[in-house]
Amino acid sequence: MATTSTSRVTIYDVAQRAGVSKSLVSLVLRGSPQVSPARREAVQQAIDELGYRPSRAAATLAGQRSNTIGVVIDDFANLWFVDLLAGLREGLAGTTFHVSVADAALNSHLAESPVHGYLSARVDGLVIAGEPRTADAAGVGVSTVVVGVRRQGVAGADLVFADEAAGSAAAVEHLAALGHQRIAFLAGDSGPALERERSYREAMAARGLTLHATPRGGTDEASGHAAAATLLADEPQVSAIIAANDLMALGAWQALREAGRSVPADVSLVGYDNSPIAATGIVDLTSVDARGAEVGRLAAQALIARIDDPTRPPTTTSVQPRLVLRGTTAPPPR
Repeated sequence: MATTSTSRVTIYDVAQRAGVSKSLVSLVLRGSPQVSPARREAVQQAIDELGYRPSRAAATLAGQRSNTIGVVIDDFANLWFVDLLAGLREGLAGTTFHVSVADAALNSHLAESPVHGYLSARVDGLVIAGEPRTADAAGVGVSTVVVGVRRQGVAGADLVFADEAAGSAAAVEHLAALGHQRIAFLAGDSGPALERERSYREAMAARGLTLHATPRGGTDEASGHAAAATLLADEPQVSAIIAANDLMALGAWQALREAGRSVPADVSLVGYDNSPIAATGIVDLTSVDARGAEVGRLAAQALIARIDDPTRPPTTTSVQPRLVLRGTTAPPPR
């Protein structure tokens, strides 16, 4: 029966209860084969009776693995991270790794990045799913995977990303096939948004269509609303809008409603990321599926491989996106 004492049970308490040394308890906790079955059973019984929980921090300081993976994202509001984290969970299933997630935007008021906090905690590996800081570009000294197309990388890190160029090209191709010629793009300032815009420009130019890209700004819903409102005021002839992500598309939809424009009867709308909200029946948003879950699963696999062999050459893995057609795209009005 576990102890009811409010004081923290230590490894010394376990050793005393089992009648063994602290060193032997440590061997049991590490699963060492050097411990006899009888003594292992005595230690385990003491652990159960006292309700002892080993300190992960103490184990790390002792030179053991922390069994922790640090994940750095740049904004919890970005719905793409839902699928990414689900994929990471799948990829790490069956391992002993704990996952800790930090939002760089949430702690932007601090001088130190979440990466440095994780390094201080001696994590076994990092997944950076945001823009790496310049200070980290030369490498961070621990197994690292960078997720997504970024403006700069991290030396020695593996890279896993969706082929953003293919996604935007598919969106333009779909709208052009419906008969749209005045196709606008709501641009953002993140690495993935920049790549999606670049591909939009190339796809439009290849078809001889005029560009209607908004100035680059934030990638949240409010930014999408502001960009679309300005676009509709300046270029009311636009018949289709591609947003750099689903949140921006939702903001654009609100701007269209305020302007008296119906989706898709007056203006077709395409998002990016195929977030959970895009798939809901009430939204039913056509969106490019960046396959965040698959990216997360592959990132987990790459990180495990790098932890097992830190000297292996960095790898680059690209995932093909797919366009999910729903109810927000249709031929342009006649």
